[in-house]
Amino acid sequence: MGQRYGLIAGNGRFPVLALETARQLGVEVVALGISEEASKEIETLAAKTYWISLGALGKLIDICKSEGITQLMMAGQVKHVNIFSNIAPDWRLAKLLFTLKEKNTEALIGGVAKILADEGITLLDSTLLLKPLLAGAGVLTKRKPNADEEKEIRYGRNIANALAGFDVGQSVVICDRACVAVEAMEGTDAMLRRAASLVNGRPMRLVKSSRRRQHMLWDVPVAGLQTIDVMRETNTTILACDAGRTLFLDKDELIAKANEYGLCIVGHPPLEEPAS
Repeated sequence: MGQRYGLIAGNGRFPVLALETARQLGVEVVALGISEEASKEIETLAAKTYWISLGALGKLIDICKSEGITQLMMAGQVKHVNIFSNIAPDWRLAKLLFTLKEKNTEALIGGVAKILADEGITLLDSTLLLKPLLAGAGVLTKRKPNADEEKEIRYGRNIANALAGFDVGQSVVICDRACVAVEAMEGTDAMLRRAASLVNGRPMRLVKSSRRRQHMLWDVPVAGLQTIDVMRETNTTILACDAGRTLFLDKDELIAKANEYGLCIVGHPPLEEPAS
């Protein structure tokens, strides 16, 4: 890793952890912070920081060229509601938006990736610097799923896997073998709270999918300490996710907190077809 990288920083711990790791490894990273999303903390960690608005695709390209950056990572969440309601596109992004047949995340960021590639800028695996934080396979906590939870996980994984093909969301909530909520633009925490308002205190299971794509360039499923807190708040007893394709921010602390609360986290090989 002798090369200089660029990192588009969204919100949350993901870009901070990536920059901290880069500094520890002696890897030079120029941060391009999304002004509507990223924390000022990135300025203390990156070799250099630029701030750009969400719709400034042309400025992003100009910065990369001026800094000699040909390899770029995306790290951190960009709220879907910001992408689709608050974005003020420059002419380059407006031209792309006009050509899109669908305006979901896959189509939009895929279109941006193609424009960047045409400019000689390659998008890299967003977890490049954080491989040790990816979920492992098997039960990751002290508590194992019981028989009922196992059935609900299988049911939920089939639903999440099917929905992944439509680029709707990455998570579903299961309760009593019924899909209570599907994640859309509101995010996992809001989905869990919405689901909890419907089930009268019964235990729920959270199932995350890594989508049916082979790359991890963007929109990688993420869970953090707040996820565990909201699971406890909403009586969600299980987090089931795709092993090797789900990022656990502050992984050791996350698993320790799940153990403290008596929750179960389990990683499964990603599904290609619905499970039987």
